[in-house]
Amino acid sequence: MVQFVSSNSLLLLPALLFMVLQPYWATAEVTYNVVNLGAKGDGRTDSTKAFLNAWAAACASGSPATIYAPPGRYLLRNAVFRGCNNHAITFKIDATLVAPSDYPVIGNAHNWLEFQEVTGVSIIGGVLDGQGTGLWACKKSGKRCPSGATTLGLTRSNNILVRGLTSLNSQMFHIVINGCHNVKLQGVTVSASGQSPNTDGIHVQLSSGVMILDTHIKTGDDCVSIGPGATNLWIENVACGPGHGISIGSLAKDLKEEGVQNVTVKAVTFTGTQNGVRIKSWARPSNGFVKHVVFQHIGMANVQHPIVIDQNYCPRHKNCPGKASGVKISDVTYEDIHGTSESEVAMRFECSSKYPCSGIKLKDVKLTYRNKAPQSTCAHAGGTASGFIEPASCL
Repeated sequence: MVQFVSSNSLLLLPALLFMVLQPYWATAEVTYNVVNLGAKGDGRTDSTKAFLNAWAAACASGSPATIYAPPGRYLLRNAVFRGCNNHAITFKIDATLVAPSDYPVIGNAHNWLEFQEVTGVSIIGGVLDGQGTGLWACKKSGKRCPSGATTLGLTRSNNILVRGLTSLNSQMFHIVINGCHNVKLQGVTVSASGQSPNTDGIHVQLSSGVMILDTHIKTGDDCVSIGPGATNLWIENVACGPGHGISIGSLAKDLKEEGVQNVTVKAVTFTGTQNGVRIKSWARPSNGFVKHVVFQHIGMANVQHPIVIDQNYCPRHKNCPGKASGVKISDVTYEDIHGTSESEVAMRFECSSKYPCSGIKLKDVKLTYRNKAPQSTCAHAGGTASGFIEPASCL
């Protein structure tokens, strides 16, 4: 005899399943509060061990895990969070993590906080205070000083999200993405003095699939610096200034280095920066290259050098190589670039005499210098111009 299940019973089935499975779902994600593991948010007690213990516990968990830092100021020495089998760990930071004010404590560490060979990590919120002002003063004095630590290093890691994080007064670089794949930075704030030395906001090298979105950067060096081996990089809706602009390079530091390709920089504003969009390489042999780059919808406000290709890069003009750069630059587009230049030469293409730039495209560029048309200069640069172009193209 066949028994039929009533429609009312079928309606009850999802509710019954929920009741049966609810205990599993309720325990599927675990949270490790660093305070429960010994951290103290008083800004004075060393909480490094508590954070590392939280990481170890999250790694050992078979479920998605959250490491939570509640409001407070947590003092951390340099710490490395190494990869583990848990590929779903979230750092939820409602606090300020503080580096030691005595800068030599971490000054010779490569990174203050580093995530190394991790997968599926999210860092949400929080402030990272590198307390770098003491080291900046040391460097300015001409004394012998540590090189300084990068505030946040992401090294050889995959599928990383950093959202709503603030990096304050880093000793050296604020965020470095090195050897990574699929990294998204969104809603990040970088803040340091415009006079702070070597404090690049975000540096990307040897990495692919990196996105930098909705970010504000004020610092003393490049807002974003792009090193060898950066591919498929997307930068959008970024405010830069003070700082040295967004730079590809410097390249040609080494004879053998990986190229840079498929880079898009769009909807970016530069305010009072030293440069706007720049490509720079040392004048020495190299097998490097730059190709398939788009600078689009860019606003310049009182920028000293809005558009630059400099293949004779040599800061402070000391120990310059004085050779022809081996870096080959091709297929670079500048589209809808507008605003004000602080120098009479608003567009400068100084390319390699051995490997001239090719495929440079100018589309709708309008820059002014003291309410008049600025100038452009070209050396060994080839390309095309279309639409309204000011300064007049020298290609």
